[in-house]
Amino acid sequence: MLRVERITDTLPHSTGEVRKPLVIQLLLLILVCWAWIIVMSRDMYGSMTGPSAWMMTLRWDAAHVVLLWAMWAAMMAAMMLPSASPMLLLYDGAAKRQTGDARANAERQVYALAAGYVAVWALFSIGAAAMQRILSMLLLVSPMMTLTSPVAAAAILIIAGAYQLTPLKHACLRACQSPLGFMMGHWRPGLAGAFRMGTDHGIYCLGCCWALMLLLFVGGVMNLAVIATLTIVVGFEKISPFGVASARIGGVLLIGAAVWMLVR
Repeated sequence: MLRVERITDTLPHSTGEVRKPLVIQLLLLILVCWAWIIVMSRDMYGSMTGPSAWMMTLRWDAAHVVLLWAMWAAMMAAMMLPSASPMLLLYDGAAKRQTGDARANAERQVYALAAGYVAVWALFSIGAAAMQRILSMLLLVSPMMTLTSPVAAAAILIIAGAYQLTPLKHACLRACQSPLGFMMGHWRPGLAGAFRMGTDHGIYCLGCCWALMLLLFVGGVMNLAVIATLTIVVGFEKISPFGVASARIGGVLLIGAAVWMLVR
């Protein structure tokens, strides 16, 4: 009880206690990531003379692999940071209300929290990039980075749809839906503690959304409509009070789409 009281005492009592520079920095980071995605997508579905050229190379040396990972990392940041912003802003307000050295380090702590969150999705991007390379070597991905096999596409739809119905998905989603509850249960002081909190929150977020990210292989890794739709779906699940219900409905729809794809 004492721990809960200490944490709640540090929480912001008004939105004015959240630093405006943090809001601006978050928006700029998200906009920069989206700008890069838009440039790559327009080239992929246009002249194919810019960024898409290295994505379709036959020579996958270290530089090309890093570029592929960077593409996925930027895309994950663009898609996931908007729905993680309430957590970052809440933590920023709480850190500001601390005293002594903790207050002096408040700005660095919120950056450490964000770094921990982004690090989780950066690690996921390694797996996503590896999966794309494997699918490419198996000739299951087209130059437009979509699955060429209806069976493989249907399998991913079933996996994503079934996961939407699991207790693990719902448990991770509930943790993401309540930034205050997460902070009360995972609060750690200092820079290292903030980074650990960021990774913990990122792990819950990954547990909530990893299967949805696989849908990029079905609709097109660089398809702006698919990227934007998934970003909205993730945000709605995390922010809306109907998030769990929408996850269940989405799961049923994805499984239905997989069945339709197999029998048509």
